[in-house]
Amino acid sequence: MTPPTETRETTVGIGGAAESTDMVLNIGPQHPSTHGVLRLRLVLDGERIQHAEPVIGYMHRGAEKLFEARDYRQIIMLANRHDWLSAFSNELGVVLGVERMLGMEVPERAVWMRTLLAELNRVLNHLMFLGSYPLELGGITPVFYAFREREELQNVMEEISGGRMHYMFNRVGGLKEDLPAGWTARARAAVADVRSRMDVFDDLVLGNEIFRGRTRDVGVLSPQAVHAYGVSGPIARASGVDFDLRRDEPYLAYGELQDVLRVVTRDEGDCLARFECLLEQTHNSLALADACLDRLADLPPGPVNQRLPKVLKAPEGHTYAWTENPLGINGYYLVSKGEKTPYRLKLRSASYNNIQALTELLPGTLVADMVAILGSLFFVVGDIDK
Repeated sequence: MTPPTETRETTVGIGGAAESTDMVLNIGPQHPSTHGVLRLRLVLDGERIQHAEPVIGYMHRGAEKLFEARDYRQIIMLANRHDWLSAFSNELGVVLGVERMLGMEVPERAVWMRTLLAELNRVLNHLMFLGSYPLELGGITPVFYAFREREELQNVMEEISGGRMHYMFNRVGGLKEDLPAGWTARARAAVADVRSRMDVFDDLVLGNEIFRGRTRDVGVLSPQAVHAYGVSGPIARASGVDFDLRRDEPYLAYGELQDVLRVVTRDEGDCLARFECLLEQTHNSLALADACLDRLADLPPGPVNQRLPKVLKAPEGHTYAWTENPLGINGYYLVSKGEKTPYRLKLRSASYNNIQALTELLPGTLVADMVAILGSLFFVVGDIDK
């Protein structure tokens, strides 16, 4: 009788493959260029992101506490810098809040000049992202065109203020001084030159199949998430949230520019939609700048500021002044105890809320799409950390 054959089983060591293992990956904060110093803590399952946490604070300067130790003239300098691409708009929110507390009327000429400079500043901000976003996806050419247009507009901004980025041109009660002789003609020529070359971005970027392939249907942000995280600006409007303070709660001269102002929206909510909103809004801001120049040409000469006392004190009380900054809603909550310094000045910056949406956008996407999503949020890290 033949004995039964023995069956042997051999188990080969398979290491970590026996169970799924998540990998934690830190992106940053060691890279100081582009948007600034931001750290992302990602939990990966292979090439797919499971969890994302933006870690902020590496550029925190404590501006809100410093506001309490500076008078109302000095805080303009501090507020100027958190979003270094939107300096004029940052100044604007502070002076509007103080003027509201004082019940102060600003001369009409100053109102139109402020509106003009705010829109030129918006174009400068958007051009930076129109150039840098394709660069982050591997397209190097658009950034050279963007900086060419920025230089032309920065030249006219520098002429009136002396600053290329931090203008310090707003004052409580108006502006620092009137426009130089012949400046409006030079500004009009600069706006026309920039507008004539904007089709570069329409053709070179939006017409590029690789760019569209990297951004279409990538990083879709829902309207519900926009509301939940307080996202605003072009990012919110790209998800179909039709809200713009310039139209819905007009300030400065925007109430008289409703026939020119166009709020650009998209419904897709993806990276491509966010870029398209930014580009179309740039076109519209150039049109708004032209309309302001037309109105300034019709206004008679006059003052551009109010005479202020040597020591400026806001009356006791509180107010909230918000503006439609280039990156979204920017607000200052001012509390005064009747002194020459604010008792409290809380800054609601656009980038701080917008960047929180990464916790919603990144999970479920591939690591390869992370840069495309991150860049499409158009943030400035100083605006997050304040």
